[in-house]
Amino acid sequence: MAAARTNQPETAALRQLRSLGGAFRTSQARELGIPSRTLARLRDDGHIDQLSLGVYRLASLPQPAEPDLLIVATRLPRAVLCLVSALAFHDLTEEVPHEVNIALPRGAEQPRLAHPPLRVIRLRPQSFEAGVEVHRVDGVDLRVYSPAKTIADCFQFRLQVGLETALSALKALRKRRGFDPEQLLQFASICRVERIVRGYLEAIL
Repeated sequence: MAAARTNQPETAALRQLRSLGGAFRTSQARELGIPSRTLARLRDDGHIDQLSLGVYRLASLPQPAEPDLLIVATRLPRAVLCLVSALAFHDLTEEVPHEVNIALPRGAEQPRLAHPPLRVIRLRPQSFEAGVEVHRVDGVDLRVYSPAKTIADCFQFRLQVGLETALSALKALRKRRGFDPEQLLQFASICRVERIVRGYLEAIL
């Protein structure tokens, strides 16, 4: 079947949308002056795909490797991937998360996202800002806690993730080249679990 044809306004809109990196929110398109009816036509003609409510992606791009993370990064750009989801991102666990774990600062509005399912933790400002890395995932910036910060968080929230999960990740990180125990303890101090982490760390060193 022949590719759908685009008129001049739609062609101009596609050029503008490419500047957003491929995935975008309805509000971002609106800021570029692209009305919702143009997005609807582009979607109906197969030029963009709707990933979630208010989240679109250029159809010409390869299929996303991490569609759930792409949606979270696009819809919730302030959120930080954490706990088991961050462990999985850093290959520090064999667990397959059934929901996306994200951190938000205390007082932030509760996310309204039908898919993917979320588990949200609330952190103090110092803990929320510590150890954030930015990774490019399917053309979108994804905020993720570093391996050491993630493990400190897992010990802080060990009743949620399970102590065995935190210990297994700690042992996996310990085996990696460049492992810095002092950095881990700094994050543990920020998370107020330094004594606990130090005890387990001394046991495996």
